[in-house]
Amino acid sequence: MTQAKMKIKKGDNVVVLTGRDKGKKGEVLNVNLTTRRVTVQGINQVKKHRKPTQQAPGGIDTIELSLNASNVALADPKTGKATRVGYKNLKDGTKVRFAKSSGETID
Repeated sequence: MTQAKMKIKKGDNVVVLTGRDKGKKGEVLNVNLTTRRVTVQGINQVKKHRKPTQQAPGGIDTIELSLNASNVALADPKTGKATRVGYKNLKDGTKVRFAKSSGETID
């Protein structure tokens, strides 16, 4: 089975489309290609109760859980709104991503 390609990369700014964090923006911290899930900074936070160990004290931590990649969209660099992603080849032969709504290149 081939690995799925995703148009969202680590470090991208995204907008959440559905769920309790709908409309919020954040930066992608982690992308899992096999499960098609992304972790976004400050989004989908939960409290995790941890038992104390010899290395770390116990307590209640706040962590971000992953979201399905279909629930987030890339934020347009020009307007900040959600946009789709396309690819185009520049004159020098490099392939770049661009925002379909404004035409701005991403990266």
